Amino acid sequence: MNGRVSGSDPRVRLAVLDIGSNSANLRVVDAYPGSPPLPVYRLKTPTRLAEEIRADGAVGVAGVKRLVAAVCSAVDAARRYEVAELIPFATSAVRDAANRDQILTALRSEAGVDIGFLSGEEEGRITYFAAHRWYGWSAAPLLVLDIGGGSMEIVQGRDEDPALALSLPLGAGRLTRSHLRDHPAEPRQVKRLRGHVREVLTPAVQRVGLEGRPGKVVATSKTFKHLARFAGETDPTLRAGSRVLTRGQVRKWIPRLAAMNPAERAELPGVPRARARQLLAGAVVAETAMSELDVDRVEVCPWALREGILLRRLAPLPSPDTLRQVRLIESSSATVSRLDDRRQNRPG
Repeated sequence: MNGRVSGSDPRVRLAVLDIGSNSANLRVVDAYPGSPPLPVYRLKTPTRLAEEIRADGAVGVAGVKRLVAAVCSAVDAARRYEVAELIPFATSAVRDAANRDQILTALRSEAGVDIGFLSGEEEGRITYFAAHRWYGWSAAPLLVLDIGGGSMEIVQGRDEDPALALSLPLGAGRLTRSHLRDHPAEPRQVKRLRGHVREVLTPAVQRVGLEGRPGKVVATSKTFKHLARFAGETDPTLRAGSRVLTRGQVRKWIPRLAAMNPAERAELPGVPRARARQLLAGAVVAETAMSELDVDRVEVCPWALREGILLRRLAPLPSPDTLRQVRLIESSSATVSRLDDRRQNRPG
């Protein structure tokens, strides 16, 4: 098999490897232009990079080791599933790390892949592209909110390439480290965080206001998805029974989350233990952003950055991204043997 589903089928097997602040996510799909990606296989491996970011901004040794092991596992899985083309990329946890070059060198040496990066604005544009494809032209103008571990993206537009894409240093992991060190958190800490978020948002809110009122507001990040699982509700009138989340629901839950420790938050429906600590900061960012943007509710979109990368690979837009594709099927057996030798001789 050479990456094609069959001799007469135009579909090609692709994969995206998303290296985030908490895990490395591999998604394998069969896809072809004009059709949505068909899921084949998923692999999620914890990296917990957010826990390993030191005061100097570098990722600690333990975090780098977990990351390398996770990427090696993902590349091996992609080969087993005969992926023709792998698109590996890292978000802010690696992109902004003080020791990024050393991390990239380790990944190239151990896993045999070069990891690509997107700027925050590029991430926002591609995420918006996925949401636009999910909802279709009737949803325009579309406003997309995404809260990641290191940054928050706010994107708005009518066409498939948005008119506005902003990236702000308001990630849930980043703000947890800088503003919410105590769990449970005291009310004064939450108040101080809300003030900081409002201050950072002010110029962005003014810029968004120039674009006019959106026809639909959607959220795409894990933060919104987790909040919607226990604080939101399913709307049967929406496609695939998507969940919705209101500003009032988030506001109501913030003091409850502040009074919990991470273990208690992890007991809430849909909240993984790895993200429980940063959930409060994410909720504060979500509620403050919705308030400042005068948004009463958001719809949680099933498609986000990974789907956007796959869709753009099949139907590129005029403004290309900077990601590299790794052609796994074409890799020689000698290369594979060399990588296996490196792993077997790896210290420790």
